[in-house]
Amino acid sequence: MKVVIMAGGKGTRISSVASDIPKPMIRIEGIPVLEREIKCLKEQGFDDILITVSHLGNVIMDYFGDGSGNSLVTGQPFRVHIEYYFENEPLGNAGALFKIQDKLTEDFLLLNADAMFDVDFNRFVEYHKQHGGLVTLFTHPNSHPYDSGLIIADSNGAVEKWLAKEDERPKYYRNRVNAGLHIINPKVLELSSINADSVGMAGDNRMPVKVDLDRQLLKPLAGTGKMFCYDSPEYVKDMGTPDRYYSVCTDYKEGRIAGKNLKNKQKAVFLDRDGTINKYVGFLRNIDDFELIDGVAEAIRKINESGYLAIVVTNQPVIARGEVSISELKDIHNKMETLLGKEGAYLDAIYYCPHHPHKGYEGERPELKIDCDCRKPKPGMLLKAANDFNIDLPQSWMVGDGENDIRAGINAGCRTALVGNSSEDYGQTITEDSLLEFVKKDL
Repeated sequence: MKVVIMAGGKGTRISSVASDIPKPMIRIEGIPVLEREIKCLKEQGFDDILITVSHLGNVIMDYFGDGSGNSLVTGQPFRVHIEYYFENEPLGNAGALFKIQDKLTEDFLLLNADAMFDVDFNRFVEYHKQHGGLVTLFTHPNSHPYDSGLIIADSNGAVEKWLAKEDERPKYYRNRVNAGLHIINPKVLELSSINADSVGMAGDNRMPVKVDLDRQLLKPLAGTGKMFCYDSPEYVKDMGTPDRYYSVCTDYKEGRIAGKNLKNKQKAVFLDRDGTINKYVGFLRNIDDFELIDGVAEAIRKINESGYLAIVVTNQPVIARGEVSISELKDIHNKMETLLGKEGAYLDAIYYCPHHPHKGYEGERPELKIDCDCRKPKPGMLLKAANDFNIDLPQSWMVGDGENDIRAGINAGCRTALVGNSSEDYGQTITEDSLLEFVKKDL
């Protein structure tokens, strides 16, 4: 699969770090970020690369050449094939795609050159092939969803809405953000009203016309069933500002970047919901009754920073009992993610069990009144998450406020923590007053 890397930006926001080289050549521990991108791709079999360049593009071309030479830093061979397209006039972050359209004959990876990432691209590509869309977006939660564009998708991952920063958003929303890695079928360019001749110049005044990837090419596909999102907790972070650059440098030194690749075993903190994250009110049926426990956002933010995945696993028998619809539960979870996001915390995934084995409730859903494998204390939700994210269960934790949580963790082979001022002994590894105390003392 061909890889197109967009490397034409000027990087004005990060000029205080380096102003005499293009942004993709800024170094992380001595090696240009673009070289790290290419190495990550090459190691996974992606060696056919086309780089679009503009501002100081000669620096990039002189450094990498056609990919047959060696790194000027490490001395190691690149062992890739590289072509270039030079933008004489800025074409936006997608205009060059129309200029190289003849080279894009099948699905291709489209990446930004100013992002630090280490992801399992083959896993990403396989997901794209299984869903059969024209576009697959690499999506993830982040610590600032309130000022990021949001992707809203259905249960199969089909993108229903693309909310740019300037768009009005719902009161509560899922923390799902486009990470800037894409798999695109070239038919997208053919379907667009934009064409190669119209990119670059328009009208008698010969002013450059720029193409915005998100707003002009991808956003119009929302709701068509042709664009999907691939949710992953793997490391992807742009370096658009000095603060983000220094954050990436720290993450690299501490091993978080490579460690988050799903080819590697992950560690997780599995979290019960009611009584652990939000205040316990019995069966929570009304979204207005959902309220975070004091200190929970700080605790989850610390879990995010630690490199552990933060994954909710919650029994929701109110679904089977007919007291809460799946749509209403989604709204409750969106409120949870929104409140956490406002404090810089995020959840990597949410799993819930909708089943309940006992019958006799008015309005119950018979198809969900079963003895399942996912309802805690059974470990089904933890095992599914372990399969989805390659989690090392013995190195992970199950944290909750009740016996079922502890039993589920033990049955999955995890370490366990009972929280909530309980003196009960369910065989848990440790007991702490709160989730925050657990994170501070034991993680």
